[in-house]
Amino acid sequence: MDLSNGSPVITDPMAMGQPLMGVLPSNMMPFSIMPGGYSSAGGAGVSVSRRKIEEVLVNGLLDAMKSSSPRKKHNVVFGQENLPEEDPAYSAWIQTKCPSALASFKQIVASAQGKKIALFLDYDGTLSPIVDDPDKAVMSPVMRAAVRNVAKQFPAAIVSGRSRKKVLEFVKLKELCYAGSHGMDIMTSSANYIHNTEKGKEANLFQPAREFLPMIDEVSKSLLEVTSGIEGASVENNKFCVSVHYRNVDEKVNIMSIRQFDGPAPSLLLWMYLQIHLTFLHVCCSQDWKLVARLVNEVLEGFPRLKVTNGRMVLEVRPVIDWDKGKAVEFLLQSLGLSDSENVIPIYIGDDRTDEDAFKVLRERNCGYGILVSQVPKETEAFYSLRDPSEVMEFLNSLVRWKKHSI
Repeated sequence: MDLSNGSPVITDPMAMGQPLMGVLPSNMMPFSIMPGGYSSAGGAGVSVSRRKIEEVLVNGLLDAMKSSSPRKKHNVVFGQENLPEEDPAYSAWIQTKCPSALASFKQIVASAQGKKIALFLDYDGTLSPIVDDPDKAVMSPVMRAAVRNVAKQFPAAIVSGRSRKKVLEFVKLKELCYAGSHGMDIMTSSANYIHNTEKGKEANLFQPAREFLPMIDEVSKSLLEVTSGIEGASVENNKFCVSVHYRNVDEKVNIMSIRQFDGPAPSLLLWMYLQIHLTFLHVCCSQDWKLVARLVNEVLEGFPRLKVTNGRMVLEVRPVIDWDKGKAVEFLLQSLGLSDSENVIPIYIGDDRTDEDAFKVLRERNCGYGILVSQVPKETEAFYSLRDPSEVMEFLNSLVRWKKHSI
């Protein structure tokens, strides 16, 4: 996290964690360790302490959890959130590094003149708001209408960390392709699935991590068991990956909002009192998060073919294979006959760290645009940004209007 400007800019947590991983074999992914610990090259020398290695791994994972899960800033005196437009760092970010896709809409569609746009959308935080209960991340009717309308005009796909079945239940549209489990479960046509045609399902399925299914089920049960004593933690089996959510982990202390005080404006002493307690709150939160990180790391000791990555208030346990959302986008472009970079403009909209793999692919192809959904400045491979799902909906509606007027 870059604090040089006085306001944090979220950097890539995996890149930040690399110096801590120098002791790991090259074929092991971050935050997994080999059973039995490590010993010196000579074998007879001093053994590296297993406990110290585990502590390094857990602390590295905790740092990644913090950097990828920023909490909203609050005005301590008035108990109000600082809106993005009031944040100088955010304003500078959208002006110089990641312009608003709405403000840049004319520029985006101008580059698409005479070409075909292909649209890829994350789900949580992009089409639905981030909510405390992952099972309640429901898409609004107006957002569903916007997605349906845009899918009628452009080839479109949902690319989500959720299981394909779950995200299809949320979206409920047959006009799109669906890629669940961070792109490890792809259905190039959802119509056959909705109409329950088994033969059609198999014909349109691509699952590069199919062999990991028994392992994923096993690790899911283990994670559910070890985290059952942590209030607020939840485990979600997303078929080819497992999500450990810590958004609702108990923060142990309750800070009374200054708005609850009656009478004159708060004194400097009271303001300082709240600042101290907010610091204490952060420490308590970190300790609970560290317990989550430690338990996940301990479980993964028994699963060297799995790795853990981090997203917004979630740890993702995934197979160690060369596949991600970026690879899924390339596969979908190829499968849908849209791989001609001269005549196709892919647009990918997402809000999480895992979406950076797709942003990076589009940047390296020098074709298309990644659009990051964020209310805080972040280091990103995306070209443009949108603040929240409401702006995503506005962007989708703008695409539909532009398409209709350009015909």
